[in-house]
Amino acid sequence: MSTIIWSEIDEAPALATYALLPIVQKFLKGSGVDVETRDISLSGRILANFPEKLKDEQKVADYLAQLGELTQDPSANIIKLPNVSASIPQLQAAIKELQEKGYDVPDYPEEPKTDEEKELQARYSKCLGSAVNPVLREGNSDRRSAASVKKFAQKNPHRMMKDWPADSKTRVAHMNANDFYASETSVTLDKDTTLTYKFVGNDGSEQVLKEKLPVLAGEVVDSSSMSMAAVREFFAQQIEEAKKDGVLLSLHMKATMMKISDPYIFGQCVKVFYKDVFEKYGSVFEEIGVNVSNGLGDVYAKLKRLPDAKREEIEAAIMDVYKDRPALAMVDSRRGITNLHAPNDVIIDASMPVVVRDGGRMWNLQDELQDTVAMIPDRCYATIYQTVIEDCQKNGQFDPATMGAVSNVGLMAKKAEEYGSHDKTFYSPGDGKIQVIDEATGAVLLEQTLEAGDVFRSCQTKDESIRDWVKLAVSRAKATGVPTVFWLDPKRGHDAQIIAKVETYLKDHDTTGLDIRIMTPDDAMQLACDRSRRGEDTVTCTGNALRDYLTDLFPILELGTSARMLSIVPLLQGGGVFETGAGGSAPKHVEQFLKEGHLRWDSLGEYCALVPSLEHIAKTTDNATAQLYAETLDAAVTDYLLNEKAPSRKVNEIDNRGSSFYVALYWAKALAAQDKNAELKAKFAKIAADLEANEAKINEELLAAQGSPVDIGGYYKPDVAKTSAAMRPSATLNAIIDAL
Repeated sequence: MSTIIWSEIDEAPALATYALLPIVQKFLKGSGVDVETRDISLSGRILANFPEKLKDEQKVADYLAQLGELTQDPSANIIKLPNVSASIPQLQAAIKELQEKGYDVPDYPEEPKTDEEKELQARYSKCLGSAVNPVLREGNSDRRSAASVKKFAQKNPHRMMKDWPADSKTRVAHMNANDFYASETSVTLDKDTTLTYKFVGNDGSEQVLKEKLPVLAGEVVDSSSMSMAAVREFFAQQIEEAKKDGVLLSLHMKATMMKISDPYIFGQCVKVFYKDVFEKYGSVFEEIGVNVSNGLGDVYAKLKRLPDAKREEIEAAIMDVYKDRPALAMVDSRRGITNLHAPNDVIIDASMPVVVRDGGRMWNLQDELQDTVAMIPDRCYATIYQTVIEDCQKNGQFDPATMGAVSNVGLMAKKAEEYGSHDKTFYSPGDGKIQVIDEATGAVLLEQTLEAGDVFRSCQTKDESIRDWVKLAVSRAKATGVPTVFWLDPKRGHDAQIIAKVETYLKDHDTTGLDIRIMTPDDAMQLACDRSRRGEDTVTCTGNALRDYLTDLFPILELGTSARMLSIVPLLQGGGVFETGAGGSAPKHVEQFLKEGHLRWDSLGEYCALVPSLEHIAKTTDNATAQLYAETLDAAVTDYLLNEKAPSRKVNEIDNRGSSFYVALYWAKALAAQDKNAELKAKFAKIAADLEANEAKINEELLAAQGSPVDIGGYYKPDVAKTSAAMRPSATLNAIIDAL
């Protein structure tokens, strides 16, 4: 018996699982394939980390750790849905909800003073940011749209693309010095060793920040830093220029995944924009515990601790700021939620593609689209977005009906690059240097000169991961026959090391007749744009963060959403992780569902991920039945697309539950039509007939569940019975499926 692990996660994809998973489990019954769940949601991770005071029935096993161990098993088969990469405000909201439900978990200490509070904060840090991805991504990524999805998108182009104004003033603003790009240094280790990270102050003081970090021969280790004085000066300059140009001001960062550095930098922007308020009321903010890294929203939340008169005085001072500042891009103009309200509201990989899609504009306070200065402080990847913007200003909007496909091979195995930096990211405790020291020899391998409060970041990339990345890139080049481009900048310390390795490891493969190139990110972006406009495909090969950016940018332009992307992660030990599309829009989907009973989340990513998951089982265990299920599901996905059964955005039209019904219908019909397995043919002929005969009744029952508010008993930990009832409202459909 083979087992597929289906991850229990958060928000819209979690709701959708209640409708889809019972269908999948029942269809696969008797196939030699079981589908089991493991709770790796934000609430599940919190409960797993703090079992001390929980009742036995409240405890949750550390399923994330279990899945991490499973990735080392050649039989591993995991379908990973999008999970919350929690910011501190999201973590605090989840904790509050759990406490209200009777779970005795501790508060998160924002400013720990005692050893106990510091230990609590360290334990909670395991739940923040990219807590899930580095554990499960023990392989590199092959991310692309399924052929059927891309063909459908070209024949039925989405209607969200907006023209670029001829006088567009939109641009990307980035630092030109003292950022991570400028400071990055890198080294490749020639032997196994352990490292110490040490601060050496100008006053002669020393402080060990981290020690006994194991590194392997061939591993690439980086160091970089960002000057907070320089970033504040950058923000101040862009505020003035946005005001002068009459455009919106927006900030685009990765404050969820880059959970240590980016919220902190985000907070510097808040302090600069609201400079007068922080200068006047800084001591008050300190007394009430304002954490500027959590955005302006944290200021408003903490102001409630003050007497009404003082609170109203400060709130009025905040409003006065807007009289002399440029207009901010809005997250929700109806509620006055700006770009600087919370660090997790505007995430670069989801936000910048929408800027491009919307003709270089974002929403202003009047709920109208307006040109923007998009601030992306660090240059490592900021310039690729400026390349896209300039391309659109010159050539106009992309056409999803004719665009070529841009897929990605991502270097992410074993916490490669930026996402492995969290335990080696520090705020400098004073003026001085942070050194990376080889413990075996005492040699200083890398160092950064910093001022107090500057950010230091160090990354690791294992040689095994790089070798596998090159191998996967060659494999995709052979499979596609299109240009396959490594996006690497020789002026960056890290990339220079990676270029040398790529050039070496390409020699291990037969690349005869293949078009494999190494290009700077800006040149590679221009190539991808040019080819896409000509209807030509391109394979991009990038590091971890850039992988995220590209696999949102091009899918949002091509398909209308990155949720329709397929990500196959061949694990280094032989198993597989099959990731569904991105979940950046999931919170808005939940908001609509709770308000109107309509879930517009498209589970196409889940449908598509299940196909290669079953194919993997068929290939590794010689299970012909699993292969048949994969083939018929693939046919069902095609019918789902051709018959336009994706969820509508509008209430009282088809939603996620109706979509899953039609996938079940088309899957049953495909199984009934095949002639490879007579037993399955007979079994599903009846199911297909029952589903088809009751189509009108099932749709009537599904639509009857829409139009009113829904109570699912929680956001981060919804009630199972309530959510199941809400997501399976058709008694007729349930009876047919449950009888399998």
